[in-house]
Amino acid sequence: MVTLKAGSRPPWVGLGAAVWVQIASGSGYTFPLYSHSLKSVLGYSQHQLTMLGVANDMGENVGLLPGYACNKFPPWVVLLIGAFACFFGYGVLWLAVSRTVQCLPYWLLWIALCVATNSSAWLTTAVLVTNMRNFPLSRGTVAGILKGYGGLSAAVFTEIYSILLHGSSSKLLMFLALGIPVLCFVVMYFVRACTPASGEDSSEHGHFLFTQAASVVLGIYLLTTTLLSHILHLTHPISYTFLVIMIVLLMAPLAIPIKMTFFPSRARKSWITDQPGGSSDSLCEGEDKAVITEPLMKPSSSAAQLGSFLENDDESEVAMLLAEGEGAVKKKRRPKRGEDFKFSEAVIKADFWLLFLVYFVGVGSGVTVLNNLAQVGIAQGVHNTTMLLSLFSFCNFLGRLGGGTVSEHFVRSNSIPRTIWMTCTQVTMIITYLLFASAIDGTLYTATALLGICYGVQFSIMIPTVSELFGLTHFGIFYNFISLGNPLGAFLFSGLLAGYIYDTEAAKQHALDPSSASISCSGPNCFRLTFLVLAGVCCVGSILSIVLTKRIRPVYQMLYSGGSFRLPQSSNH
Repeated sequence: MVTLKAGSRPPWVGLGAAVWVQIASGSGYTFPLYSHSLKSVLGYSQHQLTMLGVANDMGENVGLLPGYACNKFPPWVVLLIGAFACFFGYGVLWLAVSRTVQCLPYWLLWIALCVATNSSAWLTTAVLVTNMRNFPLSRGTVAGILKGYGGLSAAVFTEIYSILLHGSSSKLLMFLALGIPVLCFVVMYFVRACTPASGEDSSEHGHFLFTQAASVVLGIYLLTTTLLSHILHLTHPISYTFLVIMIVLLMAPLAIPIKMTFFPSRARKSWITDQPGGSSDSLCEGEDKAVITEPLMKPSSSAAQLGSFLENDDESEVAMLLAEGEGAVKKKRRPKRGEDFKFSEAVIKADFWLLFLVYFVGVGSGVTVLNNLAQVGIAQGVHNTTMLLSLFSFCNFLGRLGGGTVSEHFVRSNSIPRTIWMTCTQVTMIITYLLFASAIDGTLYTATALLGICYGVQFSIMIPTVSELFGLTHFGIFYNFISLGNPLGAFLFSGLLAGYIYDTEAAKQHALDPSSASISCSGPNCFRLTFLVLAGVCCVGSILSIVLTKRIRPVYQMLYSGGSFRLPQSSNH
């Protein structure tokens, strides 16, 4: 660990590259685009399909191994592992859907889908952990930007699926198997740990605003072009023009490092000249520069400090710190909230499990609807479900970006815990699930949009909250462990609940109409009971979120008193 000089500028090129990786890591959101092919081509029931949805969410969110690896290896190694997982997983799915290999067993496809989407955990962990450490004083903003772009990935892939791949599920799976690994190889050099931002650069706020504005423009563009492509019959040249413009908008965050290269600020020039040799290469040298520490005073003698510690109880804390500086004594006290925790220390804290449960309720119920979005739309008479997915993706993006930005503003201005916004969104989700259950004409799109926003907020709030409560040293492990709430919710609410209720209702309808060759379900009863259960679950989640917010309020008053984030003293283990 090193002591950082004030005025150091973080590597914005790494954030720009991370945006592309975040888009690629959203491959799990493409499940609704090819799920119908798994059902029709391979003849699976809705229960089997929902269990594949569980594999999709489990692979995407089981990231304990990536969380551990990000502390042991450089980011490019983590990205490389994710690229190979993506290639092999989606490659097997392509072999099955394209009928290149006949009669692949169900269990093999379940494992392949789990491996394929597990690549997302490797990719997300690599860029999120690296950039959270590179921007430690703007955690909410960075988390909102990166997860926001991740939320837009569904709309990006939908655009590619509709225009470039002409709505072919097999081509989509081949694109995922080959395209994402190629992207990882291209950008892995730029995603690396660099000197963290000091927060003293006056242009930093403007750069964040530009990146956020670029993402909003991209989101509006994707929603508009998707809507136009469904309303109008566009010619191929116009459609491909839309695709090119989308790629240009995706490159917008790279404008910041380009501008900094050609028009370096005076502060940057002075900082570079202060470095040994006057080179800017020292900005990005290794993982050890991603941690901020304060210089420790050097004692004249550790024995003298120990003697002072024994003689004067009033100076015991100072003596202990000085002795630690020379390695004579190791502090054994447990860390306080806001300091760096080990995983074994965090899991015995009530706040850790409260955050886990609140996140589990929010994303676990939301992903149930996402996995069944195509079937929900068809059951309510909407057969073109790509528009529903694009709407959910755009609103998911707004929730992620807005959740990070709004929580960052209020936590700095009033020291309000970020989790208060999880409470607000889960109350809104109760209303949303009741709208879904009612199946009133015209409410499907409104409910989908509201759910997308609320679903996105859960991500952008959980990420900075866990880093503020338990530190950045083992952030990758904490983040990925709490992310297990997503597949756990998918298994319980989607695999066991929604799939069973859907198949039961479909069997009833099939018995009344034996001439029907399909076991698909239609009508509000297909998911009504599921939505009522999800509404009840969110009631419990709202209560837990209120309890968590009251418990951690003193932590935020300590961290953000005075309107700016203060790095707490880290306890040595």
